[in-house]
Amino acid sequence: MKLIKEKHSLAMRWAHWVNFPLLGIMIWSGLLIYWANDVYEFTIFGHRFIKFFPEWFYQLLHIPHRLSEGMAFHFLFMWFFTLNGIFYVIYTLISGEWRELWPQKRSFKEAWLVLLHDLHLRKTAPPQGKYNSAQRIVYSAIILMGVGSVLTGLAIYKPVQLYWLTWLMGGYHLARIWHFVLTLGYVFFFVIHIIQVILAGWNNFRSVISGFEVVNEPDKPTNHEEAKN
Repeated sequence: MKLIKEKHSLAMRWAHWVNFPLLGIMIWSGLLIYWANDVYEFTIFGHRFIKFFPEWFYQLLHIPHRLSEGMAFHFLFMWFFTLNGIFYVIYTLISGEWRELWPQKRSFKEAWLVLLHDLHLRKTAPPQGKYNSAQRIVYSAIILMGVGSVLTGLAIYKPVQLYWLTWLMGGYHLARIWHFVLTLGYVFFFVIHIIQVILAGWNNFRSVISGFEVVNEPDKPTNHEEAKN
């Protein structure tokens, strides 16, 4: 028997779908800013393995010479990104949903079992509630990454006025590095998240839109069947 069960609240869905375009705008505008001084690369013993980013990447996205545009978008939408994050954190605290979101003691052990199950190396997944152990860890980490992005961003944005924050972030250059690394983390999370959504199927995706999911429950025996037993 199929039943319709509530899974995600309106506040959670609102924060999720608002955050998606906001984060996209922040990454895009951040690239416009980064192009003006793209100094980061991965080298070992003087040999460059990765350059962030190759010239064709900038040309493909029409990024060059749009610094002022990038700064305007980045510094405007960062406030919406911050307010949406604050709203979501306050909601989880007041509603008590943080209990279903925050990792438990066994979460780090069970997350490995979830990974093995997703890779089809383990037949059964560990028991879960609204979120499995891997989701608890990742979704909580994303919240902490958002806090880190805001703090390091402010340290870069106002290094003189907020000198104490810049100092706490390790100085201007280190704050910029952390800001860049967190951005790469968002991109990595987005790719993994999309893959997980596809693997989870339509029912899971639908619940993030409507708030409800369809679950299969065993049919209850009728009075006639109970009498036979």
